[in-house]
Amino acid sequence: MKGDVAAFVNEKLGHEPNDLGLFELAFTHSSVRSESYERLEFLGDRVLGIVIAHALYQRYPNEPEGNLSKRFNGLVDRETCAENGREIGVPALIRLGKQAREDGASQSGNVVGDVVEALIGALYLDGGMEAAERFILKVWGPDLSSQRRAPQHPKSALQELAAAKGVKAPAYEVVSRTGAHHAPKFTIRVSVPTLGEATAEGTSKQEAETAAATALLNQLQ
Repeated sequence: MKGDVAAFVNEKLGHEPNDLGLFELAFTHSSVRSESYERLEFLGDRVLGIVIAHALYQRYPNEPEGNLSKRFNGLVDRETCAENGREIGVPALIRLGKQAREDGASQSGNVVGDVVEALIGALYLDGGMEAAERFILKVWGPDLSSQRRAPQHPKSALQELAAAKGVKAPAYEVVSRTGAHHAPKFTIRVSVPTLGEATAEGTSKQEAETAAATALLNQLQ
């Protein structure tokens, strides 16, 4: 395990670890032991936020705060963190308890996204802001480059569409919640009077609501 983590930090994070234990902890889920990645995740989330905010501030000097916020939210959300984590091979190294492993927690968007943020926290502590920023800008680089215009969140877009049609705002309903505590799956139904309804799944209520709003918007296009 130690050799695998050291190689990962070297190759994927671009850093020679001083305290390998920090990175081992970043991969450790609470189902293994009480000391898990959660504190590092808390720190890494803030580091990711400041690096992305600074990058957007520099990249789009003429955009108002509202557009920058839209771009920011799309770049630091759990889904983007999880996608980037899968891209660099994070799931294979996550340390899980037996039940969590059997429940498929290593593929959970929540867990993978959390570990990515924990790794950023570990990188910040072990190598400083420069090391963390270098990694974030490399891995999030394609996401930053692909944002040709400030994205509108699907829930906001659906709400605006409902208002334009003169009908009530979208209503979101939890159809079901299944799975273990560490790997939940939510099914959400969104409905808009006279326009229709759609159902979608996600590993959090927010993710499922966003997916449902996207599905309904796709139906209405």
